[in-house]
Amino acid sequence: MLVIVTDNQLLSPQKVCSGCLMANREGLPRWQHGKLGCGVQNNSATEACGRSHLPIPIQRCQMGFQVADIN
Repeated sequence: MLVIVTDNQLLSPQKVCSGCLMANREGLPRWQHGKLGCGVQNNSATEACGRSHLPIPIQRCQMGFQVADIN
């Protein structure tokens, strides 16, 4: 599930990306094969995932939002 990561919450990409010119036809991020087509990998940012505390790669879209794929 794709989410937009902010300092204190997770947001739905539908709410954030629907007005973006870089979004696909459904108003979602251009996500293909684990990569954000409308952004770049943010190598300096990872988030701890729930109880497992495994790092999740964060990608930054061209509009500056941080996007993560969480399960």
